[in-house]
Amino acid sequence: MKIEFVGSVSGPAAVAVLVHEGQDFSGPARQWDQAAGGALGRALKGGRFTGAKGQSLTLTAPAGVEAAQITAVGAGKRDGFDDLALEAAAASAFAAVKLSGAEVLAIDASDLSPAQAARAAFGALLATYRFDRYRTTEAADKKPSVTTIQVVTADVAAARAAWSSLEAVAEAVFFARDLVSEPANILHPEEYARRCQELTRLGLEVEVLGEAEMAKLGMGSLLGVGQGSVRESQIVVMRWNGAGDDSRPLAFVGKGVTFDTGGISIKPAEGMEDMKFDMGGSAAVAGLMHALAGRKARVNAVGVLGLVENMPDGNAQRPGDVVTSMSGQTIEVINTDAEGRLVLADALWYTQDRFKPAFMVDLATLTGAMIIALGLDYAGVFSNDDDLSEKLLSASKATGENLWRMPLPAQYEKQIESAIADMKNTGGRPAGSITAALFLQKFVNGVPWAHIDIAPTAWKKDGRTPTVPEGAVGFGVRLLDRLVADHFEG
Repeated sequence: MKIEFVGSVSGPAAVAVLVHEGQDFSGPARQWDQAAGGALGRALKGGRFTGAKGQSLTLTAPAGVEAAQITAVGAGKRDGFDDLALEAAAASAFAAVKLSGAEVLAIDASDLSPAQAARAAFGALLATYRFDRYRTTEAADKKPSVTTIQVVTADVAAARAAWSSLEAVAEAVFFARDLVSEPANILHPEEYARRCQELTRLGLEVEVLGEAEMAKLGMGSLLGVGQGSVRESQIVVMRWNGAGDDSRPLAFVGKGVTFDTGGISIKPAEGMEDMKFDMGGSAAVAGLMHALAGRKARVNAVGVLGLVENMPDGNAQRPGDVVTSMSGQTIEVINTDAEGRLVLADALWYTQDRFKPAFMVDLATLTGAMIIALGLDYAGVFSNDDDLSEKLLSASKATGENLWRMPLPAQYEKQIESAIADMKNTGGRPAGSITAALFLQKFVNGVPWAHIDIAPTAWKKDGRTPTVPEGAVGFGVRLLDRLVADHFEG
């Protein structure tokens, strides 16, 4: 999608203007209505359009203007019109005209600041995402006609300057969405690692550890998960040194199970195809590193991805097996479908041991119990550090990637006590997300840490958020980038 910032609309574009609740016209909406002889106002009064978020109303070929169509887009209450509301309105504008036949969508933001104009472009661009690389017979009228999004602004140069960092974040979100969308026969651990290596073009340092290197490090917990697959497990280490000093890095760790059958504790067939996105946590970390490098963030950061495929062949890990983690702690494997925590156990210990980070944040599509607890609009955050948790919650509010803090009660650790090893990998159904987090806490070695269970939010099927088309969300990229930008850049 081509993004342009312009001083005025020219040619037969599809023009979008903002209207707040109560049919409260923005300045550009008023101007376009006057140019069209009041046609827009009459159309609004004759229908149910109020200006609420998500609403739109289109006039085709209105008299008196050159525009091919004018679309009024609901912007919600004027006194609550923040960045997220602007992004949603711009995304709704794209949704309203994408199949109209128009090739150019012009969002008139001429009464907004240059930063807001850039934000409008950001919201609209996020809404354009489609994963269609395997479609070969899709009818032309099913494909979006819009190829260019123009944003009208009073200061083109300033808007372009503000757009630079937002464009980098949008590209990173798309990178993460692509990873999550890929089928597992394409995106196995080795191919995933290869795609991460391509990000050296942005200035990232990328290192890949194979199974031989992991065995030398004693990563029996991670390696046990992948031993039933013909695909070799991988650890990907991505480093961005943008601070210009030797300050301790911020560390981000992602669960990357490229396909999860459940192993010997095999999942039901129905819905198993969704398990291609059991690597959503690692995609968020890869996307974050893409964003930091893309916008040249002034911070030192490391991203560690644990990439495995959980398959049930004759060499697969069995329920009842005992594995030794890199930390030296032993784990009784009760359920081979509680594999993500086994991957993260070694990835977290490796990260804190090698990089001595200021803090660690891990992301994982870890537990179905998180969906039961929070539904499909919130991810759960567990932390041993109140300050880090508060910073994450602040970034959550700013980006609309919703988090809810969950408890880590020590008394629940009894549920993961093992009779024959240091711990077991599942504590049963009660408080399943909490006991999973308590398990992970045993591998952070006292480092400030937060665990984000994104099982509810990695994939959307309802499309309720205008900037997030159905499918892969790329959840976590914006959240973590905002965390870094607001609190940790020099």
